[in-house]
Amino acid sequence: MVERHWKGIAIREMAGDYIQHLQNETLPGLKAIPGFKGFSILSQETKEGIAFLIITRWEKLESIQQFAGMHYEEAVVPDVVKAMMIRYDLRAEHYVVQWEETF
Repeated sequence: MVERHWKGIAIREMAGDYIQHLQNETLPGLKAIPGFKGFSILSQETKEGIAFLIITRWEKLESIQQFAGMHYEEAVVPDVVKAMMIRYDLRAEHYVVQWEETF
């Protein structure tokens, strides 16, 4: 299992729109990719705006490449999302899950 992490800070008034975009536009496309395993939206209020950490879970790196292309380290940020952000990471980070326990 591989997790893909991406961070951005949304304009406070656009945070709800961003979540809706993720749920209604991004997630359906991800679900269609073989090897996609899950999605989390984490947020935190900051002085600057609403900080988001988006975590996607994938079976393997090749599955991520189907979403992000051969240069999968580069962030996938549609123009509509760029307009909602104050700033955002240009690259995503990837972590191999070594162990996980959920209850």
